[in-house]
Amino acid sequence: MRLEKATQPTMYFIGVTTGGSSIMKVFPEWAKALGLKDAVMKGIDIAIHEKPEIYREVVSFIKNEPLSLGALVTTHKIDLYNAAHDLFDEEGTYAKQFCEISSIYKKDGKFCCDAKDPITCGMAMEEFVPKNYWKEHPDAGVFIMGAGGSCISMCSYYMRNSGHGNDPARIVVANRSLPRLRECEKINNTFYPHTIPAEYHLTAEPGQNDAVMAGMGAGSLVINATGLGKDRPGSPLTDNAVFPQDALVWELNYRGERLFMHQAEAQQKTRHVTVIDGWMYFIYGWTQVIADVFQTTILGERLQEMSRIAAQFNNRT
Repeated sequence: MRLEKATQPTMYFIGVTTGGSSIMKVFPEWAKALGLKDAVMKGIDIAIHEKPEIYREVVSFIKNEPLSLGALVTTHKIDLYNAAHDLFDEEGTYAKQFCEISSIYKKDGKFCCDAKDPITCGMAMEEFVPKNYWKEHPDAGVFIMGAGGSCISMCSYYMRNSGHGNDPARIVVANRSLPRLRECEKINNTFYPHTIPAEYHLTAEPGQNDAVMAGMGAGSLVINATGLGKDRPGSPLTDNAVFPQDALVWELNYRGERLFMHQAEAQQKTRHVTVIDGWMYFIYGWTQVIADVFQTTILGERLQEMSRIAAQFNNRT
């Protein structure tokens, strides 16, 4: 990991394999369209669950470099918060609630952070989950594999908007390690008690996820939020897994091998599943953090323009 002094307005992408992301090609075109003169994007690759001092080094670097304007954080949202949140002057509401950071920016002389996923994951889901879907599918629930920042944000989206007669029957979270699972459960119980029924399953092996999914009702939303299939190979399910009839299947990854997505596609005819990849999640996630970093607004027609520009670079590999 090399951190070099910025010589022009710079936004960073803190991830694992940042060079493979479409954002490296998309950002220069977005910057032109948004009038961000001379702005550039640089990647900072950090190993998964790196030592706290590495996260602190990166955050301190961005804080103290005048032309380093901010960053989008992926994969490391929770680890970076735990290691370095004390370095920020101001934490957004969702960053405090969920102990995660996806957006780093500077505003009015303050060094700030927030978690944008509770907003952007909802924006993405509203693209493919029809209005009144849950009312029309009373047995359908949400099954999320992976209990990291994205999972916590999805739980928040459904739980904080519940109580209007259009809720999933239940939310089921599965994770291969207990600490993250318990943290997700703690956050949901603290901020959203007595909303949507929730279950938490420790699933150390893919076959255990198969078994949990087998109990989901027809029309359920099944989500791969593990990161498997992008930065790391594999899927949270085995090839023997059977998706719920008429399921909505969301692969959060928009690039990489995406084995989970291909497993679902193989059952499109037999189980009538609808498969969605992570492209719109990518669009919403990036545009709203860029809006933070460069103190602008990217919604409506402007957001549609960014989506059209990005589509030119969407090879999804």
